[in-house]
Amino acid sequence: MRTLRNQLEEVEEKTLAPYAVFSGKSKGRVHDEPPPSYRTHFMRDRDRIIHSTAFRRLEYKTQVFVNHEGDYYRTRLTHALEVQQIARTIAKALRLNESLTEAISLAHDIGHTPFGHAGEAKLNELMKNHGGFEHNVQGLRVVDFLEHRYSKFRGLNLCYETREGIIKHETDYDSPNPLKNEFDPVSSASLEGQIANIADEIAYNAHDLDDGLKSNYIKLDQLRKVTLWSDIYKKTDPELDNQDRIYMSIRNFIKIEVIDVIETSLNNINKNKIESLKDVYDNPPVVKFSEKLEKLNRELKDFLMENLYQHYKVIKMQEKSKRIIDILFSIYIKEPNQLPPQFHKTIPESGKERVTCDYIAGMTDRFAQYEYERLFFPFKKM
Repeated sequence: MRTLRNQLEEVEEKTLAPYAVFSGKSKGRVHDEPPPSYRTHFMRDRDRIIHSTAFRRLEYKTQVFVNHEGDYYRTRLTHALEVQQIARTIAKALRLNESLTEAISLAHDIGHTPFGHAGEAKLNELMKNHGGFEHNVQGLRVVDFLEHRYSKFRGLNLCYETREGIIKHETDYDSPNPLKNEFDPVSSASLEGQIANIADEIAYNAHDLDDGLKSNYIKLDQLRKVTLWSDIYKKTDPELDNQDRIYMSIRNFIKIEVIDVIETSLNNINKNKIESLKDVYDNPPVVKFSEKLEKLNRELKDFLMENLYQHYKVIKMQEKSKRIIDILFSIYIKEPNQLPPQFHKTIPESGKERVTCDYIAGMTDRFAQYEYERLFFPFKKM
């Protein structure tokens, strides 16, 4: 029987570029399942990620500002949605698989700890003798093993291509991760995966500018010394108030970055004679910024590192966060029976250190703070 999925796959064959990842040619799932009737395989992956527990928890996980510091600031969840929107635009322009791009974009931070990169660094330190911790590796562990939504298998049973995009996610703020044996460490990510990488960078630069200015951790006068921002800001209507000019500048920043990526990537595809998915895997990444914009972005990222990510108030919160994670880890390791039953029962399979790491990594900022209080304040409700 011919289904809507078959029709959607036929549309892909007619409209997508020959170097795209086609839903009907996926390498499949670890566990066999009946194919969807009204969605493609990558649409199913996207939807499973959205409905996962780990994805919902991103609402209360730190991007830069811990959740209790204000409702305005981005969280891992709003960041993932912004990455998805930017990535889908680029994928559409390059005639790539939008559903796969969405799935990878939505899942790219699903393995992140509470308290942002400070939490990741502390867990990696605590796990240094037990395999370490890296959030892309943890993201794959989440979708392959830790999610419990299906009776016949562990995890979400996502397609190979989605899982590959998660493990091969890479930005300036990601540490190198050991690839699982099934993923070729030499080959590049799919173009859909490469788009998720660069959309991540565009999104966090844009919203960190917005949040940094809103928090007053960075000042407009400071930013005017950054070439890219200065050029964009000068072109806004001087009759507008500063806040409106900031909003317009951030919109234009995203627009400039996206257009540059699209045009540069198309040029790279032609220059490298990318004509098939095999060519994508065999060549270095081609979804990139132009050299000019790459240099301008580097100046901007250096500014954000010095003035926002290293702001004394951000550092204070990061150090507090590390202490919370350090103490939680030591308490659970000393007495693993304090772990919830669904985690405790996996100790024989994974070891108490990895199970403790899984439990803490899955916490939201708020839950980690509450758990600290429950463990140390004698009259706190359990």
